[in-house]
Amino acid sequence: MKIHHIAIICSDYEVSKKFYTEVLGLNIIREVYREARQSYKLDLAIGEHYVIELFSFPNPPERPSRPESCGLRHLAFSVDNVEKKRNELMEKGLGCEDIRIDEFTEKKFFFTTDPDNLPLEFYEN
Repeated sequence: MKIHHIAIICSDYEVSKKFYTEVLGLNIIREVYREARQSYKLDLAIGEHYVIELFSFPNPPERPSRPESCGLRHLAFSVDNVEKKRNELMEKGLGCEDIRIDEFTEKKFFFTTDPDNLPLEFYEN
């Protein structure tokens, strides 16, 4: 039917919380601390659409390599204007790759990373 949400485990909860809410502008739906797991769970939305669960766990293993390791390759966000979004992120101190053109759709896109080096793509509608 559709993707319900994406779960991300971060290495530094406060840094990632700030990144996803203040840099990317996602909205907080709820935040809970789960004592039994020594873990925060932060539910995030784009507008009214629930999209990401951000987790913290004690000592999570690092991602083996990027971007060609097994598992999630990258997370892609749809935007109306790639140039504008890239400029906004760079003004907030985020390093962004150059804008490229998808050879199949001829749409513009670029990559950056979150605080744990998870590749993030911004793809123009």
